[in-house]
Amino acid sequence: MPVQQIELLASQGPERLDKFLAEQVPDLSRSAAQRLIDEGQVTVNGEPARSSHKVRAGDRVVALLPGEELEEILPEAIPLHVVYEDGALLVVDKPAGMVVHPAPGHTGGTLANALLAHSPELGGQAFHALGERPGIVHRLDRDTSGLILLAKTEKVQRALQQQFKDRQVHKAYLALVHGHLQPAWGRIEAPIGRDPQHRQRMAVLPGGREAVTEYHVLEQFAQQTGPGAGMYSLVKAEPKTGRTHQIRVHLASVGHAVVGDPVYGRRRTHLPLERQFLHAGHLGFQHPVTGQRLELDAPLPADLAGVLELLRRG
Repeated sequence: MPVQQIELLASQGPERLDKFLAEQVPDLSRSAAQRLIDEGQVTVNGEPARSSHKVRAGDRVVALLPGEELEEILPEAIPLHVVYEDGALLVVDKPAGMVVHPAPGHTGGTLANALLAHSPELGGQAFHALGERPGIVHRLDRDTSGLILLAKTEKVQRALQQQFKDRQVHKAYLALVHGHLQPAWGRIEAPIGRDPQHRQRMAVLPGGREAVTEYHVLEQFAQQTGPGAGMYSLVKAEPKTGRTHQIRVHLASVGHAVVGDPVYGRRRTHLPLERQFLHAGHLGFQHPVTGQRLELDAPLPADLAGVLELLRRG
């Protein structure tokens, strides 16, 4: 049976190994995680462990999961909007609709395919230990546009991932949400875990992992008539932790889902929008080689800017 190796870096703890795996891996129940551990398919920092083992921040968990066998990632000449690049790393303004790395159902046309064509050295032995995601430091959802940080060597990738773990990376998103969000400045602190009823979704759960999002309302709109009738808020959201779908889950949990969100948004909108209004517009981090602090920005793409223009016209 084909197997898929996944590598996870714990960002907090202590937490039982079986619970940690079940929370991190879609469609993996806790009992299935326990079976994998009992069969010796899971290691912590290179050593076998029991289900009751306490995973702590900085621990490297590797698991062999049964699943579809992915083909080799091949270079594809897909244009990239490069915002910054040097010999160690690059930052790309990812368009909406592009998947970051191959997965069953998305074996081509991904950012990883484009990255291998742009930087062929990423396909070499320098990334042998990093499995199927050479250069990928963090993720953006397929239908979220904006800045994503990519490494050109394994050493740089490890250093950048450590900055994410230590919460030294500053990320800011622009989101259009339903309703008038109050107060204008706020902080959402609500633990996030996998929805026990829908394993592909995340949810605010009492036993979830710590999650913190700060936000600032930039503009509010009250559209009385026309295709986009309704109330909306343009929000700057800054995730202080890195949970899956964090901004989308947190904003929906306080009754202000991201406009166009097909998973966490329950309100229909007639705005001319083909995807969720979420854009990773700012990224700040310390260059792991030079030590220089880089603060980079990406403007709203045309589809989201057009929606704002429509709302501002009233």
